[in-house]
Amino acid sequence: MKYKVAFICVHNSCRSQMAEGWAKALGKNIFDVYSAGTEDYPEVKPLAVEVMEEAGIDMSEHHPKLLSDIPEELDILITMGCNVVCPFVPNQHMEDWGLDDPSGGPIEGFRVTRDLIKKKVEELIQRVEEGEINLHQIEFK
Repeated sequence: MKYKVAFICVHNSCRSQMAEGWAKALGKNIFDVYSAGTEDYPEVKPLAVEVMEEAGIDMSEHHPKLLSDIPEELDILITMGCNVVCPFVPNQHMEDWGLDDPSGGPIEGFRVTRDLIKKKVEELIQRVEEGEINLHQIEFK
Protein backbone atom coordinates (compact mmCIF):
# COMPACT_ATOMS: atom_id res chain seq x y z
CA MET A 1 0.00 0.00 0.00
CA LYS A 2 1.28 3.45 -0.87
CA TYR A 3 0.88 6.47 1.38
CA LYS A 4 -0.62 9.70 0.05
CA VAL A 5 1.84 12.55 0.65
CA ALA A 6 1.34 16.16 -0.38
CA PHE A 7 3.72 19.09 -0.33
CA ILE A 8 1.94 22.42 0.18
CA CYS A 9 3.14 25.97 -0.40
CA VAL A 10 1.55 29.29 -1.30
CA HIS A 11 2.02 29.24 -5.09
CA ASN A 12 3.07 25.63 -5.78
CA SER A 13 5.68 27.07 -8.12
CA CYS A 14 9.05 26.17 -6.58
CA ARG A 15 9.72 24.34 -3.27
CA SER A 16 6.61 22.16 -3.24
CA GLN A 17 7.19 21.30 -6.91
CA MET A 18 10.79 20.27 -6.19
CA ALA A 19 9.58 18.14 -3.27
CA GLU A 20 7.00 16.49 -5.53
CA GLY A 21 9.72 15.76 -8.09
CA TRP A 22 12.08 14.24 -5.53
CA ALA A 23 9.37 12.22 -3.77
CA LYS A 24 8.13 10.78 -7.07
CA ALA A 25 11.68 9.80 -8.02
CA LEU A 26 12.93 8.54 -4.66
CA GLY A 27 9.72 7.31 -3.04
CA LYS A 28 7.84 5.85 -5.98
CA ASN A 29 7.43 2.50 -4.20
CA ILE A 30 6.11 4.01 -0.98
CA PHE A 31 4.25 7.23 -1.90
CA ASP A 32 1.50 8.55 -4.11
CA VAL A 33 2.79 12.11 -4.42
CA TYR A 34 0.95 15.40 -4.79
CA SER A 35 1.76 19.08 -4.46
CA ALA A 36 -0.47 22.11 -4.31
CA GLY A 37 -0.68 25.76 -3.43
CA THR A 38 -3.10 27.94 -1.55
CA GLU A 39 -3.08 30.62 -4.28
CA ASP A 40 -3.21 30.36 -8.07
CA TYR A 41 0.04 30.93 -9.96
CA PRO A 42 0.73 30.83 -13.72
CA GLU A 43 3.81 28.57 -13.94
CA VAL A 44 6.49 26.61 -12.14
CA LYS A 45 9.54 28.83 -11.69
CA PRO A 46 11.90 28.23 -14.64
CA LEU A 47 14.96 28.12 -12.36
CA ALA A 48 13.30 25.41 -10.26
CA VAL A 49 12.75 23.34 -13.40
CA GLU A 50 16.35 24.00 -14.50
CA VAL A 51 18.04 22.96 -11.25
CA MET A 52 15.92 19.83 -10.98
CA GLU A 53 16.88 18.95 -14.58
CA GLU A 54 20.53 19.29 -13.49
CA ALA A 55 19.81 16.60 -10.89
CA GLY A 56 18.08 14.33 -13.40
CA ILE A 57 14.48 15.14 -12.43
CA ASP A 58 12.23 16.25 -15.29
CA MET A 59 9.67 18.82 -14.15
CA SER A 60 9.01 20.26 -17.62
CA GLU A 61 5.41 19.02 -17.53
CA HIS A 62 4.72 20.22 -13.96
CA HIS A 63 2.22 23.01 -13.43
CA PRO A 64 0.95 24.77 -10.30
CA LYS A 65 -2.08 23.12 -8.68
CA LEU A 66 -4.48 24.22 -5.96
CA LEU A 67 -5.52 22.34 -2.83
CA SER A 68 -8.78 21.46 -4.59
CA ASP A 69 -6.71 19.44 -7.11
CA ILE A 70 -5.35 16.94 -4.58
CA PRO A 71 -7.04 14.23 -2.47
CA GLU A 72 -9.26 15.45 0.35
CA GLU A 73 -7.53 13.19 2.88
CA LEU A 74 -3.80 12.57 3.08
CA ASP A 75 -1.52 10.32 5.05
CA ILE A 76 1.29 12.89 5.20
CA LEU A 77 1.04 16.66 4.74
CA ILE A 78 4.26 18.66 4.41
CA THR A 79 4.22 22.45 4.36
CA MET A 80 7.29 24.22 3.02
CA GLY A 81 7.57 27.06 5.53
CA CYS A 82 5.49 29.70 3.84
CA ASN A 83 4.64 31.59 7.05
CA VAL A 84 0.93 31.36 6.29
CA VAL A 85 -1.74 29.16 7.80
CA CYS A 86 -2.83 26.52 5.30
CA PRO A 87 -6.47 25.54 5.14
CA PHE A 88 -7.18 22.30 7.00
CA VAL A 89 -6.55 19.11 5.03
CA PRO A 90 -7.25 15.90 6.98
CA ASN A 91 -4.01 13.98 7.52
CA GLN A 92 -2.36 11.47 9.81
CA HIS A 93 1.00 13.23 10.01
CA MET A 94 1.89 16.85 9.37
CA GLU A 95 5.15 18.74 9.53
CA ASP A 96 6.54 22.06 8.34
CA TRP A 97 9.96 22.04 6.72
CA GLY A 98 10.62 25.76 7.22
CA LEU A 99 12.41 26.25 3.90
CA ASP A 100 13.38 29.67 2.58
CA ASP A 101 11.94 30.51 -0.84
CA PRO A 102 14.73 31.05 -3.40
CA SER A 103 12.36 32.79 -5.84
CA GLY A 104 13.73 36.07 -7.14
CA GLY A 105 17.28 35.14 -6.24
CA PRO A 106 20.19 33.62 -8.16
CA ILE A 107 20.28 30.05 -9.42
CA GLU A 108 22.66 29.08 -6.59
CA GLY A 109 19.82 29.60 -4.10
CA PHE A 110 17.62 27.23 -6.09
CA ARG A 111 20.39 24.62 -6.04
CA VAL A 112 20.77 24.91 -2.26
CA THR A 113 17.01 24.54 -1.83
CA ARG A 114 16.90 21.59 -4.26
CA ASP A 115 19.59 19.73 -2.33
CA LEU A 116 18.02 20.47 1.04
CA ILE A 117 14.63 19.21 -0.19
CA LYS A 118 16.24 16.02 -1.52
CA LYS A 119 17.78 15.38 1.91
CA LYS A 120 14.45 16.02 3.65
CA VAL A 121 12.58 13.71 1.24
CA GLU A 122 15.17 10.97 1.83
CA GLU A 123 14.79 11.42 5.60
CA LEU A 124 10.97 11.30 5.29
CA ILE A 125 11.15 8.05 3.33
CA GLN A 126 13.50 6.56 5.91
CA ARG A 127 11.27 7.60 8.81
CA VAL A 128 8.21 6.05 7.15
CA GLU A 129 10.05 2.83 6.27
CA GLU A 130 11.42 2.51 9.81
CA GLY A 131 8.00 3.10 11.35
CA GLU A 132 9.01 6.34 13.04
CA ILE A 133 5.97 7.91 11.43
CA ASN A 134 3.12 5.58 12.35
CA LEU A 135 0.51 5.72 9.64
CA HIS A 136 -2.88 3.98 9.49
CA GLN A 137 -2.74 3.38 13.22
CA ILE A 138 -4.41 6.64 14.21
CA GLU A 139 -7.54 8.46 13.18
CA PHE A 140 -7.37 11.45 10.86
CA LYS A 141 -6.85 14.60 12.93
